[in-house]
Amino acid sequence: MTDDGRTEYGDEDLHAHEDRQRDRTQRERGPEPEPQPQPRSEPAPEPGPEPARRTLAVPDLSLVVLVGATGSGKSTFAARHFRPTEILSSDVCRGLVSDDENDQSATGDGFEVLHFIAAKRLAAGRLTVVDATNVQSEARAQLVRLAREHDVLPVAIVLDVPEQVCAARNAARADRAGLPRRVIQRHQRELRRSLRHLEREGFRKVHLLRGPEEVASAEVVRERRFNDLRHLTGPFDIIGDIHGCRSELETLLGRLGYALVRDGHGRAVDAAHPGGRTAVFVGDLVDRGPDSPGVLRLVMGMVGAGHALCVPGNHENKLGRYLKGRKVRHTHGLAETVEQLEKEDAAFRTEVGEFVDGLVGHYVLDGGSLVVCHAGLPEKYHGRTSGRVRSFALYGDTTGETDEFGLPVRYPWAEDYRGRAAVVYGHTPTPRANWLNNTLCLDTGCVFGGAMTALRWPERELMDVPAERVWYEPTKPLATEAPGGADGRPLDLNDVAGRRIVETRYMGRLAVKEENAAAALEVMSRFAIDPRLLPYLPPTMAPCATSAVDGYVEHPAEAFAGYRADGVREVVCEEKHMGSRAVVLVCRDETVAEESFGVPKGVPGALYTRTGRPFFDDPETTGRILRRVRDCVEEAGLWAELETDWLLLDAELMPWSLKATGLLRKQYAAVGAASGAAFPGVLGALEAAAARGVEVSALLARQQDRAVDAAAFTTAYRRYCWRVGAEPADAAEVPDVDAAEVPDTAHTRASDADTAHTRASDADTAHARASDAGDAPRAGRASPADQAPHAAADRLLPAPTASERFAGLGALDGVRLAPFQILAVQGRSLAGLPHTDQLTLIDRLIAAEGVVTARDGAAPGGTPQRPGLLAATRRIIVDTEDESSVAAGTAWWLRLTADGGEGMVVKPVQALIRQGDGRLVQPGVKCRGREYLRIVYGPEYTRPENLARLRIRQLGHKRSLALREYALGLEALDRLADGEPLWRVHEAVFAVLALESEPVDPRL
Repeated sequence: MTDDGRTEYGDEDLHAHEDRQRDRTQRERGPEPEPQPQPRSEPAPEPGPEPARRTLAVPDLSLVVLVGATGSGKSTFAARHFRPTEILSSDVCRGLVSDDENDQSATGDGFEVLHFIAAKRLAAGRLTVVDATNVQSEARAQLVRLAREHDVLPVAIVLDVPEQVCAARNAARADRAGLPRRVIQRHQRELRRSLRHLEREGFRKVHLLRGPEEVASAEVVRERRFNDLRHLTGPFDIIGDIHGCRSELETLLGRLGYALVRDGHGRAVDAAHPGGRTAVFVGDLVDRGPDSPGVLRLVMGMVGAGHALCVPGNHENKLGRYLKGRKVRHTHGLAETVEQLEKEDAAFRTEVGEFVDGLVGHYVLDGGSLVVCHAGLPEKYHGRTSGRVRSFALYGDTTGETDEFGLPVRYPWAEDYRGRAAVVYGHTPTPRANWLNNTLCLDTGCVFGGAMTALRWPERELMDVPAERVWYEPTKPLATEAPGGADGRPLDLNDVAGRRIVETRYMGRLAVKEENAAAALEVMSRFAIDPRLLPYLPPTMAPCATSAVDGYVEHPAEAFAGYRADGVREVVCEEKHMGSRAVVLVCRDETVAEESFGVPKGVPGALYTRTGRPFFDDPETTGRILRRVRDCVEEAGLWAELETDWLLLDAELMPWSLKATGLLRKQYAAVGAASGAAFPGVLGALEAAAARGVEVSALLARQQDRAVDAAAFTTAYRRYCWRVGAEPADAAEVPDVDAAEVPDTAHTRASDADTAHTRASDADTAHARASDAGDAPRAGRASPADQAPHAAADRLLPAPTASERFAGLGALDGVRLAPFQILAVQGRSLAGLPHTDQLTLIDRLIAAEGVVTARDGAAPGGTPQRPGLLAATRRIIVDTEDESSVAAGTAWWLRLTADGGEGMVVKPVQALIRQGDGRLVQPGVKCRGREYLRIVYGPEYTRPENLARLRIRQLGHKRSLALREYALGLEALDRLADGEPLWRVHEAVFAVLALESEPVDPRL
């Protein structure tokens, strides 16, 4: 709630507080001596005994300003105590713009360069040292202002060296030998005038070194900032606003596993965790509740014993000013706290005042991955030290408006937060704690009758205890208006627009071009499902190396040899299903979907294509499939075994015609219809001519071969089509399906068919690259004149059904879903699980369907030959170094493709394999059957002259693309498992889609 004392806490108070925190060691500065000018002719004084070593404390993030006359040794001092990259020399910057470090006419431009570089370093959190004379207050004022703009501490190190020493040093330098003595004298006068005013100018530390001996004996020691506790890795239990609710705090600590320690009066004075966990309090310990002194006594004891950390809340800040005797209004619960403290002795009140006065505004913990404060903190303030940072940590920010209750409207900073560190805070009561963009508000209004909430870190588990009663009536009802509320904007255009660099765990930094991001944005914004249900997109898959076996473009021999060369001995060959790639997000119930993914109530999960589009416009059809999968997961016992409430599955949805009927009808069936209409007449005419004695035998034989090839082409694509649902055969004509909904090699998912076509260099590659399933079949190069009417093409396909019109399936008859991998579960990615283990889990899932359908009387799905919605993935294990095993794998593939199968995918049994040089091995390669490739390369591709041309394939780009998309997919799964914010997960998902618009041969 609001604290009216904010206006009484100005920057001067904040600076004074920071001074007390950081300057507890005595300032290393003696009394200012009066200037003692020396005659030029007077020799330098004899050196006395070696002075004691001076230690100069410098905060590890600060702007260090060296102050001294020319020749005082600033550059030598800087080089001795700081890294070269930390030092910004005015001479060097002057030389950068003029090629002459002593060109005084370039001084203005040189300092502009210096200030620009310093600003960039400070923004990046780098200690920066300014090596310039800095004897003029105007020059120093610019640097102090720069430090304040970046919320770092300005530190002055003054080198007060006698004039004659400076003159002798300048004379020894060839570039300074002619420097007039009056310049040094002017610098000395300006330095003397400045010494007593440096702190007033804003320098938080001033180190004065008198004479060359003190300069030589000085030692710079870097201080860790008080808020920098990155070395503490926890585990932590972060507890939200307490507001005097001592009893609830004790209950919550007990549930968290802490053992309370009580004094002789039975009062809790400490609590320790047997597992070494540390409690962290986000402030607002006092006011409004029944026992603020009891809360203070317990928290102070825990902090003093090293069992807890605590940051101040705005209520502690106000209480501290009251205890110092300052004038504050006794509102917002302070009156109750004052009354309770008056019953305590003076020693306790003094202890409370000292405790509150010593609290640090925020803490950076666990290697920088966790920030704890009271009211929230944008990333640019993490680890910074200024009054502005402390004020934001205490009060947050407001929009300048007030609501109907007269309270300020909080600025929703968390909606724009994009930081890597999780920010955990309190301050603004909310009905329940919700993660938003890696921020979490823990104030769940215990004092107002809500609950007291704690976050277990790094587990990211929430635990709460309900309030025993309403201790203080709130000014307004609790509502989700905290910056961490669930209704904030989860994504922003700036997260994906323009050229992007995505950091991945498996391939380092991956670039996304601006034009590719624009193409992906078109698809994502217009066609994709709710991004909260889109945590993953599958990568493209490269084919095996081109085969040298006669009559084949792809053959298992090359797949096995390729993995053998990569050092992979054991591979699994998985049947390649004849459908469309599908990702299935199935939740245990609708409540899980709502709580885990933040979607509206009633959404059971998601079923989407490899471009992120929903498979069905009808939610009931999607729901029916998800419910079947959910029931099978339950029956198989996977919820409990995997300790999860949701599963993310990689699968194939069949038949292919379920999603791509328009493409089949307009492209493939049209070619089949044209050949069926043309060849009977052509062959009849040639046979008649031959009967009349005309020599047409060669032409007749060639046309007969072409007719056989065309018939084989029609047979190949018809294997991917069968009737589904329970719609009548005379259902209405289906609308065209855009070319983005075709299988795997048609590769620019992120652009529409028209723009994808322009990327290909000839008619064979002028095929839409946008893809959602297996391979991008190519129907040959039939011209419009050769194409039969759609009516003729329709006769070569099953009658359209309601599912093909995306209006939903009346039943699941004919639909098959073949899951082959569990990608992730709650809290962990399973992408690293061996594929054999994956398929074992999938087999259990499929086996459970028989029990589910028998028990529930559910419609079977599947086909007449194989009842059930879920389809198994046949496979065989091959040892790439065993010739007999390789031969068995090859024979298995030949049988599979001879029966009409598409082919197989060959994967290392162990996932996430790397080569000897550390590069990722291809996660899988596809080896497609000879007849299936007719769809890809055209009916006559097996002719020797065509095979010779088609064997010249450039696979390098495709393989690179497959690996990059694979690494991005893994990154998305890891971020999802780690509980990272949606924008971080979506960054990797979006990058997969963007890479799909890179031009590549769509037949690969």
